Amino acid sequence: MGVRRIDLYTGYQNLVERDERARLRELIRRRARREPVAYILGEKEFFSLSFRVSPAVLIPRPETEHVVEACLDLLRAAGGGSVHRLLDLGTGSGNIAVAVAVHESACAVDAVDISEDALEVARENARRHAVADRVRFLRGDLFEPLVPPSRVYRIIACNPPYVRPGEMSSLMDDVRLHEPRLALLDSKSAAGDGLGFYRELAERSCSFLTGGGAVVVEVGTGQAEAVRSIFRSGGLGDCRTIRDYGGTERVVVAARG
Repeated sequence: MGVRRIDLYTGYQNLVERDERARLRELIRRRARREPVAYILGEKEFFSLSFRVSPAVLIPRPETEHVVEACLDLLRAAGGGSVHRLLDLGTGSGNIAVAVAVHESACAVDAVDISEDALEVARENARRHAVADRVRFLRGDLFEPLVPPSRVYRIIACNPPYVRPGEMSSLMDDVRLHEPRLALLDSKSAAGDGLGFYRELAERSCSFLTGGGAVVVEVGTGQAEAVRSIFRSGGLGDCRTIRDYGGTERVVVAARG
């Protein structure tokens, strides 16, 4: 009907017209096919900001807000006086990049994604929240568009695909049938253990980090210990873990010495 919730109460005497009922039935049919509500509405709230979403991008989740919080804490601890750079790998809807840029004005962000369709959504979200002048979008696979390293970053943030191939069938239909497999399924692990992207991050991040810079990643349930070990083997130290709202180890932070 295109109205606010309060308008349903103040305009209770209004009738729902035939075309409005038809639109509602179509929305219900889509939901009955397990299409996520966020895709139906085209919107999802994340970090108290409204983001446009489409089937080209993973729907932002509350757990990923801990990645943003960790990035903001690190940026503020680094102090003022200069613009700090953040690299967001696999940006998707741009939720991490845009949320950090909105809440930390002394930050410039490079956001990378392999999908041009996802980058179109992310660019729109950057414009929506008036940070398009501080977020640069690049197409490529992880560090690919930044090779050879022409700049270094205070933070590298990433919410990579970490679902193992054998886990796909166990995911909710909303996720398995509708969200992009490219953003869900770990395609970099020959062992099929869901840790392939973390290995590449561990191997290559130090070349793109300032001294004292850090990697901030989201991890799947039960993966935190393995990811910490991978990062330490790659030369990243001072590893710590942040638990999500349900108490699960969800974010790993590792610093370059």
